[in-house]
Amino acid sequence: MITNLFIPELNNHDVQELWFQQDGATCPTARDTIDLLKYTFGDRLISRFEPVNWPPRSYDLTPLDYFLWVYVKSLVYADKPQTLDHLEDNICRVIADIRPQMLEKVIKNWTSRLDYIRASRGSPMPEIIFRM
Repeated sequence: MITNLFIPELNNHDVQELWFQQDGATCPTARDTIDLLKYTFGDRLISRFEPVNWPPRSYDLTPLDYFLWVYVKSLVYADKPQTLDHLEDNICRVIADIRPQMLEKVIKNWTSRLDYIRASRGSPMPEIIFRM
């Protein structure tokens, strides 16, 4: 998927300053995958192993966790899909319907979270709630 879809799509955009952040899941951290990501992103890779270590249990810092998965799941299962094809259609539709304005809000919220973490010197932030 990374080689066939993600990397070719990146090549269609100016992403020289783009960072790639993995979560804590182990499947995308296989050596071949990490090598490919390091080749593509250089030192702009946040991962469990290198070059920038992914902060463990950092739900607060990961837009995929605090926004995307929650948002997608809430809409994908709204009509209670009964088949894998229906589920796949819902996932594709929900992802395709995410607009740049929504992503801008996610990034703005993310930078606010980073500012809060800097100010609190990394302490937990249970009172932070994602706002859209």
